Parts: sequence; C-alpha cells; structure tokens
Amino acid sequence: MDLIAVMGVEFLYAVASLVLISAGLAVVFGMMRVINLAHGEFMMLGGYITITAVNLGVDVFVAMVIIAPLAVALIGVVVERLIIRHLYGRLVDTMLATWGLSLFFIGVATVIFGNTTTGISTPIPGFAVGDYRINGYSFFIILVAVLLLTAMAAILKMTRLGLIARGTMARSDIAAVLGHEPELIYMTTFAVGSALSGLAGAVLAPLVGLVPGSGAAYIAKAFITVIAGGPQLLAGLMSSATFFGVVNQLFTFTISPVIGEVALLVAAVILLRMLPRGITGRFFRARSS
Repeated sequence: MDLIAVMGVEFLYAVASLVLISAGLAVVFGMMRVINLAHGEFMMLGGYITITAVNLGVDVFVAMVIIAPLAVALIGVVVERLIIRHLYGRLVDTMLATWGLSLFFIGVATVIFGNTTTGISTPIPGFAVGDYRINGYSFFIILVAVLLLTAMAAILKMTRLGLIARGTMARSDIAAVLGHEPELIYMTTFAVGSALSGLAGAVLAPLVGLVPGSGAAYIAKAFITVIAGGPQLLAGLMSSATFFGVVNQLFTFTISPVIGEVALLVAAVILLRMLPRGITGRFFRARSS
C-alpha cells in the first residue's frame, strides 16, 4: 500500500512537471505559432532569477511565484518588440532567430553566473511513508500545476481578454477592424508565455542543479508535449502531459530513469505516427481552446 501511495505521488509529479515545462510554449507555439527555440533558456533565466533573489534575502516562494515570472515577462516583452514582431508568419526565420537568442542567453548567463552548478535547497522537507520517502516539494509542484491550468482555463474561456487574445491569434485582421490592437495583443501574449516559462524554471530550480545550458534539458519535452497534444491548447496540454508522464514514470519505476526518458521519446514518436494531428486532433473536434 505504501508503494502504491509513493507511485501515485510520483505519477502526479511527473504529469505536473510536464504541464509546467510546456505551459509557456503552449501559449507561444500553440496559440501564436511561434517556434521559440529559446523556451528552455527562458526557463533557465527564471531559475537564475529565483536563486539570485533568494540569495539577496527574498522569501523563496515570493521569488518563485512573483519575481521570476514578472522578470522573465519583461525580458519577453523586449524580445518580442526587438525580434519576434518582425518574424510572425516566417517559421524558418523565427527558428533561426530564437536559436541565436538561446545562445545569447546562455552566453550572458555564463558571464554573469559562471559555468558552475548552482542552486537552492528544497523549501519543503520530505517525509516517510512506511519504508519509502516522499519529497514534500512534489506536492507543491502538483498544486502549482493544478492552479496554473485552472487559471489558464478561466482566463482563456471565461474572460473578454482571453476571447480577444484567441480571436486575434486566429484572425488578426478582423481583430484590427473591431478596434483592437493586434501588435499589443501579440506582445502581451508573448509576455504571458514568457512568464509561464519563467515560473516553470523558478519552481523547478530547487530540484535541479542549474547551469547556463540547463534549458536544453527541457526544450525537447516541451515541444513533444505541445505538439502531441494537438490543436486544443488546454485539453491537449493536459492529455499529452498525462500520457507522457505516466509512460516516463512507469519505465522509471520498473527499469531506470534513463530508460524512462528514452521511453518518453519513443512513445512520442509512436503517438505522432499514429495520431499526426495530436491527441485532441483525433479524439476531439478540432477547434481552438
């Protein structure tokens, strides 16, 4: 029974981690169709901002949930105004530009923080369940993921701002005719996606040793989760994160963590081969989330 409880928490943690890692990219790529190869570096920046704030005496939860997302959102605004705004609809150019941006962020982080591993301690201690031990911080990550999905659903589906953002992404010309400013909406949406990436990097920072190249560990998982989810943003994100999280943890428990990562990638290849339009493109009516 104890093992079942531990496995249940680990499965939920794996799903929640994929939701956090992919949420920012789901907004930027899923809604805006911008292939942001610097997504992992936005997460890395969120982690470093959190560590710096904590070292300066800021409460760790304030640093993770408020300071890091806001700071990365501001960086996202600058990036969108200087680079991304000129490349909408040009996928190859966007890929090259964001790849160069990722190298730039890695270089800046290396100059400022060095190339050594840094981090902060986990703010929530673990506890024993029979003969096993559960990381208490896993519950915080699960809670953040649930709140994040709830907030995204409420904003996108129940507010005028969410409706305007989704409408502008679909038909910016009609949005302009109706009196809205597509450029401002694009900038705001990209900033929100950046903030979500910063939040993910900040929340995961206590669990990993951070180096300037840490973003590379997240980019593949994020793209796999978003693409495999299909056209519906929230339903796709949740369904693909659940599927890949379960596959990853199942093989991690039965064999090893390395095989778990390999199994996730293999499952993604098989899933996209069988469902080229993603999970929601096959099992749900293809409409925007």
